[in-house]
Amino acid sequence: MARFLALLAAMLVLASPAATQPKSAVRLPVFPAVEPGTALRFPADHGAHPEFRTEWWYVTGWLDAGDGQQIGFQVTFFRSRPSIDQRNPSAFAPKQILFAHAALSDPKLGKLLHDQRAARAGFGLAEAATGDADIVIDDWRFHRTADGRFKAKAGGKAFMLDLGFVPTQPILLQGEGGYSRKGPKPGQASHYYSIPQLKVSGTVTRNGKAVTVKGSAWLDREWSSTLLDPKAVGWDWVGLNLDDGGALMAFQVRDAAGQPLWAGGSLRGPDGTVTRFTPGMVRFGAERIWRSPRTGGRYPVERSLTIALPQGERRWNLKPLFDDQELDSRAAGGPIYWEGAVSTDGGRGYLELTGYVSPMKL
Repeated sequence: MARFLALLAAMLVLASPAATQPKSAVRLPVFPAVEPGTALRFPADHGAHPEFRTEWWYVTGWLDAGDGQQIGFQVTFFRSRPSIDQRNPSAFAPKQILFAHAALSDPKLGKLLHDQRAARAGFGLAEAATGDADIVIDDWRFHRTADGRFKAKAGGKAFMLDLGFVPTQPILLQGEGGYSRKGPKPGQASHYYSIPQLKVSGTVTRNGKAVTVKGSAWLDREWSSTLLDPKAVGWDWVGLNLDDGGALMAFQVRDAAGQPLWAGGSLRGPDGTVTRFTPGMVRFGAERIWRSPRTGGRYPVERSLTIALPQGERRWNLKPLFDDQELDSRAAGGPIYWEGAVSTDGGRGYLELTGYVSPMKL
């Protein structure tokens, strides 16, 4: 999510209506609001929602390559509807923009391998289908097959991911029935669901050698038309597949003083019971700071997460697979952030830390 916001900002500038065009001739899109009480429907909501401003398909997980070495991976596809003239008849008008990012976290390397793609929708080269998940950018693709599996193919010269994901649990609606608040105002929200505990199999190719892998993953789906609260400078997010079959997601949106503007998440127990978090239930702590030697960013890569559950507080200590999982995407017009594989006593997942080098502003 982080890298997308900054790149999108640059794209929107390029896609703005020409200054010489009369305002009366410009018809900008009207973006629908995220409304509480909207029922999510499947498989349609696996697919794109082109009328909304933005959305993403975000998969993270841990893989076992058979040699005892654990590696992390992330694949994310984005779709955005820029605020440009809707009357423009040109097939080249960027009325929909697609962007994708993939990364591999290997402790043997001690740093991320990453790649990305971006294109305007159309011409058979970049498309985000409605009705079910199927997003294509050149040779990258994320889609859902007829038997309910998801598949992803993404990468470049340094690595290639070719993975399949089999759901083992029902869809987890985040927030209230899929309406997830992200700020103090009701309109600062997204439609949001997750599919945790995905069973992963496939191949990871590096240096021309394909290695068979297996593991577990987490899929997040969100779409919205609003931005974060103006006071927000960044966020922390974690999604954990728990060893007992449960699933934990928690986030906080931070202000310039590092205080939470909003927080939320959910815990699904092994029996399927779901506890949804209100802002006062979530508390992130910083147990250890890692300073990037390249950017000077100071990231709380070891975190504590305390949730005030009805039966009492419960705490998870999050530790990174390795420290240097920072991604500096400034060369492509993006931000600097930390996103990597983490583990806890009784689970594994991914942690995202943004706004620790500079504010995350669109």
